Amino acid sequence: MTNCKESDWKLFRVKIVEWQERYMDKVNKKLIKLLSDEKLPPSEKFWKAEKLIFREKKSAGVIVEMSRSMFKINLIKLLNEKAITMDDLADFSPELQEEIKKVKEG
Repeated sequence: MTNCKESDWKLFRVKIVEWQERYMDKVNKKLIKLLSDEKLPPSEKFWKAEKLIFREKKSAGVIVEMSRSMFKINLIKLLNEKAITMDDLADFSPELQEEIKKVKEG
């Protein structure tokens, strides 16, 4: 993958906060649903919640390495994890959108 444009990098640094908040909101809603399930015993709720948190806390939707060298890899991870969609990249340069699209399709 080629180097990133300064404008794309700056936009990413702003957007990642929004994307991660949105992703963590989805995870929190899953947890609420799980913990509110009256059919499950408390111990099962606890262990399922722990498993969900353990898995999700490692996802790009929660944490990313903020470096230019990881920029495009992070975008791919976010897309693969469904933390974002290609529509979320609409404000980025057409070149970046095309490059990411090719990688996703490839």
